[in-house]
Amino acid sequence: MCLACCAGAAAQTPAPAAGRGGRSAPAVSAGLNPKDLKFGPLRPIQMPKITTFALANGLKVSMIEDHELPIIDGVAMVRTGRLLDPPEKIGLAVLTGVALRSGGTAAKSPEQLDNLLEGLAASVDSVMEESSARLSFNGLAENSDELLGLFKEVLTQPGFRQDRIDLVRAQMRNAIARRNEDPAVIVRRELSSVVYGKDNAYGWIPQYATVGRITRNDVRAFYQRYFFPANVWLRVWGDFDSARMKSTLERLFGTWEAPSQPAPQFPKVKDAPAPGVYVGERTDITEAYFAVGHLGGQASDKDTVALQLMAAILGSGPRGRLAAQARAKTGATHEITALWQAAYDHRGLFQITGTTRAIGAADVLKVVRAEIDRMRSAEVSEEELRTAQEMLIAGLVFANDTKAKLLGRLLMLDYFGYPADYLAQSEKALEAVTRADVLRVAKQYIQPENLSIVVVANSQMIPEPLGPAVNKIDLTIPEARPDAAAATDASMAQGLQLLQKAQAAAGGTEKLADVKDYIETATFQIDAAVPNLGGSRVIETDRWIAPTNLRQDSTLATGRIAAYTDGKIGWISTPNGWGPLVGAQQKQVLGDLFRSWFRLLLSDRIEGRTVNAIDSTSVEITDSTGQEAKVEFDAQTGLPRRVTYDTPQAIGAPLYTEDVFEDFRDVDGIKMPFKITINQGGRKFAEATVSEYKLNSGLKVTDLARRPL
Repeated sequence: MCLACCAGAAAQTPAPAAGRGGRSAPAVSAGLNPKDLKFGPLRPIQMPKITTFALANGLKVSMIEDHELPIIDGVAMVRTGRLLDPPEKIGLAVLTGVALRSGGTAAKSPEQLDNLLEGLAASVDSVMEESSARLSFNGLAENSDELLGLFKEVLTQPGFRQDRIDLVRAQMRNAIARRNEDPAVIVRRELSSVVYGKDNAYGWIPQYATVGRITRNDVRAFYQRYFFPANVWLRVWGDFDSARMKSTLERLFGTWEAPSQPAPQFPKVKDAPAPGVYVGERTDITEAYFAVGHLGGQASDKDTVALQLMAAILGSGPRGRLAAQARAKTGATHEITALWQAAYDHRGLFQITGTTRAIGAADVLKVVRAEIDRMRSAEVSEEELRTAQEMLIAGLVFANDTKAKLLGRLLMLDYFGYPADYLAQSEKALEAVTRADVLRVAKQYIQPENLSIVVVANSQMIPEPLGPAVNKIDLTIPEARPDAAAATDASMAQGLQLLQKAQAAAGGTEKLADVKDYIETATFQIDAAVPNLGGSRVIETDRWIAPTNLRQDSTLATGRIAAYTDGKIGWISTPNGWGPLVGAQQKQVLGDLFRSWFRLLLSDRIEGRTVNAIDSTSVEITDSTGQEAKVEFDAQTGLPRRVTYDTPQAIGAPLYTEDVFEDFRDVDGIKMPFKITINQGGRKFAEATVSEYKLNSGLKVTDLARRPL
């Protein structure tokens, strides 16, 4: 965490309780002016004794022995991160980081790993950050040997199971669908994209298509590229004997061998100012959310602390200059924050963010510009400087007031190549900043002519122009359907082999082809957590006649619904009447037809379909109409185990859906699934139990096409 982050935290830090941080708060009597309160000095950051060493394989280790509590903590940082995503697969690093823990290990399923950790009263977590991956653990010291063994197994032998990768992908897609819900998040995101540029790793964001292109092979390849001993920093602290812990770590991690190559440099930040006003339209809100800024600096810059003090004086809550002047100008209360963000390894952002009534947006932005000019033209007052210094120093101290916090910060500093005394230097530098320093850095670093202004609001409610020219921000989330996987002669040949193996496992290609019609009756138990339908039961009968006639009859608590298609047109009947099958309903029925059991298994015999292998157990099946599904086959039986696809919605983005097949039984010599679990958007939607299949019963198209009376 850099000082800017500490400053933001400090602005919300409650007054310390008695004895905290080496000072005690005096009692406050009625009528006492808070400004008259006197406090002793904050206790300086206490540096712990750290034992460091490197293993023969290059893994770097630091330890802090601390017997205050009977626990043990640790974290492994790996030199990788979101900045190293391939541009066509943005989201790969995040998916890998989450699946590293959630996918279990090569020897243990996710459920087995969860149970073992629960029995140890311990946890192991993983996350992928911008320029690092972090795998952490926590538990009782008495269980340290078992916990470290599991931690090492997750770090060095992750399972990356397909079902967990699919679940993480579904969660990421759900996050994409919801990313425009919070206007405050939108303005910060869009300011970053404007300032850094959408064409590089600092400004881009995951999309449905980029996440959809990620395969299990991509995840494993990303892991293998960056997870090797010489690319890992391991820190362990807690209740242990250092000599014994060193021996344990050498025994556990010293045998880890993995192919290694120098990690690439993280991309450089482009200094390409994009001044102007950028507006994202949200007609459903009455307030205007804004973010104003340009490139900031790096934590190693000599003027970083002075710039962070300057930003704190500008906007550190209701007492900051910006909030006070905006309140005086408009008569309304405003939440306005200014930050000079200085990342450890690249330039951050100078940004001012806030919220105001849309009708007063132009006035508040004028205040922002005026206060920036004032900061650059005259020295701040002694009281403003002292208040900001106290706030930032307190934030720095309380952000590192435990050994666990401090060790985590020291690990970050070591990881990015900062000196061990950087925190102490920062505290001294904060105390030494003068009013003249604040004025100097404001003149030198703040560039009013380069400010980008992002506003999210209902523009019809803003009476005054926000600037001479306004650029429109397109907040539309691109189409959810991912691109088809790249197909080669080899991948298509492999896809055909997988499909033919599945045909043989299901009963044989010719036996499947002999089925000209079928009836399937199933009961769907909707999961209790599903909005509106939670806990309900639906009985559905599907009738199919080769090649493309499909009818679905469903009985719900609210009545009966029937839908029919001949593969091109159709109708739908509900308790409210009937009409042509169009829009999302037509897409859903045609999708069900595309994925129907026999047509899916015989995709290689259907004109216009392509079967392409994604990996050794999965294929992607597409057709000329735009239908697409991924099929994962069971490695042992060869039968389809999981089918994933997009379910169209009448409103909003399609839902990422997966059907999981179980309980295969023989029906007239053909293997058919009698249990199907349906997950949507990363959550369980329903469980279907098939009561009956009838094959070749002599169905007639006229019967399927006849509408209910």
